[in-house]
Amino acid sequence: MSEVQVLGGSVERGDEILTPEALQFLADLHERFAARRDELLQARTSKREEAARTGKLDFLPETREVRESDWKVAEAPPALRDRRVEITGPTDRKMTINALNSGAKVWLADLEDANTPHWANVVSGQVNLYDAVRKTVGLTTPEGKSYQLRDDVEHATIVVRPRGWHLDERNLTFGDREAVGALVDFGLYFFHNVRALLANDAGPYFYLPKMESHLEARLWNDVFSHAEAELGIDHGTIRATVLIETIPAAFEMEEILYELREHASGLNAGRWDYLFSVIKYFRDAGEKFVLPDRNSVTMTAPFMRAYTELLVRTCHKRGAFAIGGMAAFIPNRRDPEVTEKALAKVRDDKSREAGDGFDGSWVAHPGMVDICREEFDKVLGDKPNQLDRTREDVHVTAEQLLDVASTEGSATAAGLRAAVDVGIRYLASWLGGNGAAGIHNLMEDAATAEISRSQIWQWVRNGTELDNGEKVTEPLVRSVLDDVHKELAGEVPAELLEPAVELFEQVALAEEYVDFLTLAAYERIQ
Repeated sequence: MSEVQVLGGSVERGDEILTPEALQFLADLHERFAARRDELLQARTSKREEAARTGKLDFLPETREVRESDWKVAEAPPALRDRRVEITGPTDRKMTINALNSGAKVWLADLEDANTPHWANVVSGQVNLYDAVRKTVGLTTPEGKSYQLRDDVEHATIVVRPRGWHLDERNLTFGDREAVGALVDFGLYFFHNVRALLANDAGPYFYLPKMESHLEARLWNDVFSHAEAELGIDHGTIRATVLIETIPAAFEMEEILYELREHASGLNAGRWDYLFSVIKYFRDAGEKFVLPDRNSVTMTAPFMRAYTELLVRTCHKRGAFAIGGMAAFIPNRRDPEVTEKALAKVRDDKSREAGDGFDGSWVAHPGMVDICREEFDKVLGDKPNQLDRTREDVHVTAEQLLDVASTEGSATAAGLRAAVDVGIRYLASWLGGNGAAGIHNLMEDAATAEISRSQIWQWVRNGTELDNGEKVTEPLVRSVLDDVHKELAGEVPAELLEPAVELFEQVALAEEYVDFLTLAAYERIQ
């Protein structure tokens, strides 16, 4: 235990989570798996450089047998067989209660993109999950408002999303290295809650983000198998749904499921991060990979359509669930017309997903749960899922997955300004400790800022012409930054606005592209 150091400050009830036994469990995970994680991150770089040079990705020839052989993932446990509506959100106490009470089938308890890794958030999130598993979570605000679990609704099944492989946890060290954020989040939740979950007819269920290859899935599978054996839990008890939110992972969906087949539950179409990944991966591969304004890239764009169709086909071919993308809209009580139009778009989106064969989908606000459920009810009826729809009509090629050039829309001056505005607003929220920010009637997470700054970086490098005839240059971006900075000066506290502007400019205009905005942002928080 002398090699384990907790460098973060005291957090209320943190001693219940950071016990000697839990820290030893984490130390063992790091000793066995941290070095492999480091190697896999290095492998990402060389693969991206090759793809950028050629402008191509393809299905792996060395894993053809996996794609062509007959196998299925393990049958889902009862708690995960009906996932028609899932609500996402961070693990603060109020959100925990509201999500469990929302009527959704699943709560994606987010320790990743909707959460900022301030040490207090990391530890208190585990405290809130600990109480949620035991159904003892409650909250009374300083104003006297009370939040409790309701007895008249079926509480959502908890599925935890740990941080991606790329993120470290500097407040916890093992020997001379910082902890791996993913292992910390997974390890603490599993160690403290697996037996209580099983006693409640649930289990340790996870969403796995940001993976780029089946070898990264293999690492997760080995982590799961070891953790189960270490605590004397039956093999296969852990179940994982993988977010297909990177372009290289889209070419390895079957292989990812295969590596996790004894622990796999399904795949999710993480649409916003997927857009970010497409931009990032091919940022310097020429104009054919330059996307128009973010809001004009819909799920009916040819390359997005190919991605979601392939995901449903892959999942149902292998007995896994296909979960649709985010409906990020927040109802606006003060503007019924805006709300009505947005709700119609949400309904159309969920109707399309249900019609395409998805088994469920995501919402970010409790007010969207009923709409999502209604659209899936129309297709599912009394069935819990659509695993019987194998979508054998779907045949997706590598060229279709990479057909960014066919996307309708253009880069506009308004789009540039919106990217700067939303990016700065989100970063200010993130630096202040809130990773799920309501911005312009949308619930935004880190993917929002990632798309915004990546798109600007790409537009500058390609000299993209806007609808008003201006080319995107560094001076133009800095001019827009100055304007937005002035506009937000009376709205966003200066202690958050100033570093947010500085950080956005740093990552949007850097000579060398920064792989993840959150890595640069993490250096600026305590």
